[in-house]
Amino acid sequence: MNAGGNKLLLEHYRTMRRIRTFEERVNELFVRGQSAGSMLHMSIGEESIAGVCRAMEPGDSFTTHHRGHGIFIARGADPRRMMSEIAGKADGYCSGKGGSMHIADMALGALGANAIVGGGIPHVVGAGISYRNRKLPHVSVAFFGDGASQQGVLYEAMNMAALWKLPVLFCCINNQYGMGTRIDRAAANTNLHERATACGLSGITVDGSDVEEVHETAERMIAAARGGTPGFLAINCYRFYGHARLDKSPYRDEAEEMEGRKRDVLANARSRLIARQTADETALSLLDRDVEAEMNAAVEHAISALPPPIDTMFRDVYAEGQLSPRPLRHHLSMILGESR
Repeated sequence: MNAGGNKLLLEHYRTMRRIRTFEERVNELFVRGQSAGSMLHMSIGEESIAGVCRAMEPGDSFTTHHRGHGIFIARGADPRRMMSEIAGKADGYCSGKGGSMHIADMALGALGANAIVGGGIPHVVGAGISYRNRKLPHVSVAFFGDGASQQGVLYEAMNMAALWKLPVLFCCINNQYGMGTRIDRAAANTNLHERATACGLSGITVDGSDVEEVHETAERMIAAARGGTPGFLAINCYRFYGHARLDKSPYRDEAEEMEGRKRDVLANARSRLIARQTADETALSLLDRDVEAEMNAAVEHAISALPPPIDTMFRDVYAEGQLSPRPLRHHLSMILGESR
């Protein structure tokens, strides 16, 4: 491996460490009772998506599923604004209205995050049509989980992308579980990329514990998509924790979890960096501490940030210039007043 490749691996490691530490602090935010809502889906074990995001260029767009915090961070999102959004605060990306599962920012190319399984997939087809028709050199990437591989909208979207040769990449983060159902209990053929090839896409599965393999493959596939050959990239990894924050995953035994966590992409990258003498334990520990300080500050910022004013409740919901709905108490007072 040349010096450039080793430097890139160090950059991958930093991005993945930021993702993991952010997720750990999101968990802390929940425990402290400071998160908005009761549903949090962490992406610990899926950090190799950093390799896909690294292969994307400015101007490219993407959609995510309900487990998308790490994707946003890898695409350059501000952890403080993300944490504020999860806390339901006014300076969050969606002014506190989106929460954990619906963070969006068009400036980052984020077309939205969707809590509906497979709900964000067709959006990239629309983006791809727009890029093709406007002759723009961009690619749109749909990030989704293996649970969405059972959704009909995926196959409609893949067929359209292949038929019209759209600049689109479908990226399936196969963490082995759709909620509590293991993939081999939901699909007779777990080689999910083979479904895509049947639709006319190029398809491949990579090892999610190897961020270098993920990145190199994503580079080739995104370049091909940019040239009109859409693809399907499946990243095999393992979800370290339950489906959501309160799920203790009783459907998995301890032996399986221990074996699955051996596929830790962060530990793998760290071992390679040390073996190649790109960085030693001291340097990596210092990097880890810097990231911890950044994410600790994000948590404290979110806790101290202000909630959105009540009069902004309907902002961004109705078109500008349209009268906002009046509070229920107003209607009640009118009814009660008329009845006297």
